[in-house]
Amino acid sequence: MRPSSNRLADATSPYLQQHAGNPVDWWPWCEEALATARREDKPILLSIGYSACHWCHVMAHESFEDPETARVMNGLFVNIKVDREERPDLDKIYQSAHQLLSGRPGGWPLTVVLTPDDQVPFFAGTYFPKTPHHRLPGFQDLLQRVAQAYREQQTQIREQNRSMLEALGSLSSKAVATRLDGAPLEAARDQLAQSYDSVNGGFGQAPKFPHVTGLERLLRHWAANAGGARQDRRALDMAVHTLARMAEGGIYDQVGGGFCRYSVDDQWMIPHFEKMLYDNGPLLVLYCDAWLATGQALFRRTADGLATWVIREMQSPEGAYYSTLDADSEGEEGKFYVWDRNQVRALLDESEYALIRRRYGLDQTPNFEGSWHLHGFVELEAVAQEAGVDPETTRARIDAGLEKLFRAREKRIRPGRDEKILTAWNALMIKGMARAARVFQRPEWLGSAERALTFLHRELWRDGRLLATHKDGRSHLAAYLDDYAFLIDALLELLQTRWKADDLNLAVELAEVLLAHFEDPKDGGFFFTANDHERLIHRPKPLGDESTPASNGIAAQVLQRLGYLLGEPRYLEAAEHTLKYAWRHMSQVPYAHASLLTALEEYLEPPEVVILRGKGAELERWQRAAQKSFAPRRLVLAIPNDSAGLPDALAAKAPRGEAVAYVCSGEVCEAPIENLGALEERLGADG
Repeated sequence: MRPSSNRLADATSPYLQQHAGNPVDWWPWCEEALATARREDKPILLSIGYSACHWCHVMAHESFEDPETARVMNGLFVNIKVDREERPDLDKIYQSAHQLLSGRPGGWPLTVVLTPDDQVPFFAGTYFPKTPHHRLPGFQDLLQRVAQAYREQQTQIREQNRSMLEALGSLSSKAVATRLDGAPLEAARDQLAQSYDSVNGGFGQAPKFPHVTGLERLLRHWAANAGGARQDRRALDMAVHTLARMAEGGIYDQVGGGFCRYSVDDQWMIPHFEKMLYDNGPLLVLYCDAWLATGQALFRRTADGLATWVIREMQSPEGAYYSTLDADSEGEEGKFYVWDRNQVRALLDESEYALIRRRYGLDQTPNFEGSWHLHGFVELEAVAQEAGVDPETTRARIDAGLEKLFRAREKRIRPGRDEKILTAWNALMIKGMARAARVFQRPEWLGSAERALTFLHRELWRDGRLLATHKDGRSHLAAYLDDYAFLIDALLELLQTRWKADDLNLAVELAEVLLAHFEDPKDGGFFFTANDHERLIHRPKPLGDESTPASNGIAAQVLQRLGYLLGEPRYLEAAEHTLKYAWRHMSQVPYAHASLLTALEEYLEPPEVVILRGKGAELERWQRAAQKSFAPRRLVLAIPNDSAGLPDALAAKAPRGEAVAYVCSGEVCEAPIENLGALEERLGADG
C-alpha cells in the first residue's frame, strides 16, 4: 500500500509514476521537500533515473519496492525522485558532482546524498544492490553509514562541500580567446581517426554508442575538403563504414526500424534494447546526409525504416513525439525483439527462411540468452550469390519474410513507452523528419514534422517563453537552453523544406529569448538555465556533446545562420563570443566538441545562403536543384513570390521569369541568377 506521503502519483513523468506505489516516502524535487529536509535536519537522498533505464528498474525492484529498505530510507533521509529527462538541469549538476566525488563518470540510476540546507552533495554513486554484490556494498548498509557520517562528520562534510562548490565553479572557463582558427577542426578529425574501429566501425570499444556528432564532423570535414588538394577520402570512409555497420547490425531494429541506444559489443550486434527519440532524430539526419554524399541504397532504406517507425510507434494522435521505448517487456530485457529459430521457420516459407537464416545468423549459435537477435552477419549480395538468386529477388524475398516477422511480433506484449512530450527531443525529431522529407521527397514525413511543431507551439509556447515537458494535458517546467536552440535548428530545417513566414518569426522570437535570458554577456556563451530559473547550486554552460548535441554548439550554429540570413549583427556577435568562450575546451579535446566545431567552421567560412524567389512548379524545380547534393554549409530557402511579411533581407522578388536565385556568402552577395543552368553550375562549383 502506498504511503500518503509518497507524492509521485500526480507527476507528469511516467518514471516518477512508476515509483508512486513504492513504500518509500518519495517526494518530487520541490521547495516543500527541500524545506522538510531543512526543518528535520535530514540529508536528502536524491535518486535520478528515467523510465527506459534497465538498471533503474533493477534497483527499484530490489530496494525501493522492499519495505525493509524503505523503512531505512524513510527514517534517515528525505527521499527525492527525479526524472533526468524532465530535469536535465539537476542531472547535469549532480552528474558533474558524481564525477568530482568519485573520479568516475556517472550514469543512471544516479544516487546522491545532499546536505539539507544547501543541496550540496557529499556522497554520490550509481546503482547499488540490496545486498553486497560484485564489490558493491549493500544499499541498506550503505545508507546507514552515510547517515552516520552526516551526524558525526559535519566539519569534514562542510569542508568538502566548500571544495565541491569551488570545483563546480571552475568547470566554467574564464579564459576567453582573442582569436579563432581552424586547428581544432583538423585535430578533431585526427582524434576520431585514432579511436576509430576499422573492422566494425565506430569509435573505441564496447559499449559502442553511435556518436552522431563525431560522424557528422567527419562528413563535414570531407565535404569541406572535397575536390581540392586536401581531399580527405578517409574521413568519408570512416563515417560511411560506421553508418553501414550500424544499419546492418543489431543496434538497428531489422524488423521494425529505429535504433537502440547502444551496443554492448564491438560488432553492433546486441543492443541495450531501449529506443530513445533523442538518438533517432539526429541519426535520421545523418543517414539522409550519408545518402546525399554517397547515393548508397542502404542509407535510404535505413532512413525510410527509421521514419516509418517514428510515425507508427512514437507519434501521438495529437502530433507530438513520445520520448522512449523501454528495453524490457514482461520483465525481461529484449524479449519483444528476439526470436526462437523454430518460430521463424514456422512463420516463413522455405525460400524466405533459407535467405533470412543465412543473412541474419540463424545458422549460427544463439547470440542473446539462448535466442537470436537479428544481426546482418552476411551481406545481401553474398547471400544472393550463395543461393544462386539475383540480388533484387533476394532483397524482395527477405523483405517479404521480415514483413511476416513484423506482423507476428506485433502480437507480442510490447515494451513500455514513456509518453511524455519533451520540447528539445521533439525538436531533434522535427529536424530529422523535415530533412528526410526534403531529401527523399516524402510529403507525409513533412506532415509528421509539422504536426509535432503545431503541438509544441500550441501546448508549450506560453507568453513568449517555452515550457520543457507535457503529458496528460499538462505542460510545465521552464524550458532549458537545448529546448530553445534545438527548436530554432528544427525551424531552420523546416524553412528549407517549405517556406512559412510564421516559422521564421518564431525562430527570431526564440533567438531573442536566448539573448535576453540565457546569454552570459560578460564572458560569452549560454547558461543551460534561464536567468529567472530556480536557483540551484551551479549554473552550467554545456559545451561538450553528450547523448545530445551540446546546446551551446547548436545555439552558436543557429544564431550565425539567422544572423547571416537576416543581417542581424547581434546574433553573429553572440555566436562569436560563445566560440571564444569555448575555445580552450575545443582546443583541448576537439572531438568531444563537434557541435561547437560546426559553428567554428561556419564562423571561419560563413555559410552560403541561397534565396530562391518565384512561383509554382518552377520554384520547386529550382529548389530541388539547389538541394540535390550534400552541401552542409548551404542554406536554401525557396520563397514564393506572393509571400507577405518578409524581412527586408528576403523581400526581393523574381524580377522577370518564374524564378531567380540570390546567393550570398557571409556579408557578400552576388548578382541575381535568372537561369537554372547557371545556378546549377554556380552551386556545383561549391558542392
